[in-house]
Amino acid sequence: MKQYAYISAIALASIAFSTNAQEVVNADSTGFKFTDVKVAKSTPVTNQNKSGTCWCFSANTFLENEILKATGNKVNLSEMFVVYKCYHDKAVRYIRTDGQIHFEQGGSHLDVPYIWQRYGMMPEESYKGLEYGEKKHDHYEMTAGLIGYIDAIKNRQKTKYSTAWLKGIDGILDAYLGEIPETFIVDGKEYTPETYAQSLGINMNDYVAITSFTHHPFNTTFSLEVADNWIWGQYHNVKMEEMKAIVDNAIKNGYTLAWAADVSEKGWKWKNGVALMPAEKSADTLEGTELARWTALSDKDREKERYDFHGYVPEITVTQEMRQEWFDNHETTDDHGMVIVGSAVDQDGNRYYKVQNSWDTNQVYKGFIYVSEAYFLAKTLNITVNKNAIPAKIRKNLGL
Repeated sequence: MKQYAYISAIALASIAFSTNAQEVVNADSTGFKFTDVKVAKSTPVTNQNKSGTCWCFSANTFLENEILKATGNKVNLSEMFVVYKCYHDKAVRYIRTDGQIHFEQGGSHLDVPYIWQRYGMMPEESYKGLEYGEKKHDHYEMTAGLIGYIDAIKNRQKTKYSTAWLKGIDGILDAYLGEIPETFIVDGKEYTPETYAQSLGINMNDYVAITSFTHHPFNTTFSLEVADNWIWGQYHNVKMEEMKAIVDNAIKNGYTLAWAADVSEKGWKWKNGVALMPAEKSADTLEGTELARWTALSDKDREKERYDFHGYVPEITVTQEMRQEWFDNHETTDDHGMVIVGSAVDQDGNRYYKVQNSWDTNQVYKGFIYVSEAYFLAKTLNITVNKNAIPAKIRKNLGL
């Protein structure tokens, strides 16, 4: 991961697009055979394509799963309704802070409840956000236009803003995503975004974000210091083992979780559908011809061999101190949002989390990846979960 100081949302979208364009590998060639142990019901895999809006795709899927669990109803929520409203509010905050927040495609899972509570929600069928001649999302041009415009406004020479500049932001969004309708019809009934959200049977106050770092006290909340947390959302801070216990308890009880993680590690093998944190080989653990071969390798070749795995290899033992160090020196960065839908084991009994992505289905596990527990512990930025899925003792400690 050290070759990346920061991966932008656009760069991640490019990774997803180029990866999905490749030929799908055969599962038998990866060296892994996974068996799902417990998997919650989830809505279908989506495709963010060339947009840096993984945070919205994953959070929407997570909330769709919550609706499915609570009511039995399958819904497809509009990502671009949320994206439009976020850009609008982000522009206001950008100007109010003299450009001191991150005005880019990225965001956090907490952005979706933020929008839901303020503006409501829409179904995909009523607002697809594809009004610019594309069949799939492609936000490069729109983003360039928005950033150029908002920076021109910020850098104006006048001492007073006009009353028109925000309409310019909305005008760009209208041109690309389409105007948001005031009302729409679903199953023969007329809704507004507010009344549609109210009809879906879930409460945004039930959802909390969890993280695990030592630069703030455990069992307190703080605003996670990442650029895309533009709403300054609050995260409950727990010990690393407790964060894992929350995930395990949620899966056990049929819940899914929104997951924000660093996916720029060499052990993240999206095409092969697996993510590991391989341990470094040491001459102390080798002997004979294997030792002679290893000592003859260059550092570059040793690094390459470490991540050229076909089947499970020993992984690092992750500690709380490691997590903090990697976050502080930007070896762990806020890269990507996905959904943890279940647990699994490989042929040797090693445990994994089954993760749903938003990079389409043209991949070995049709849009899912199996993430080792070590990778989860090492590279998780945060999770968002229904507070009712948190173990009782942890929930009490957090005041929930």
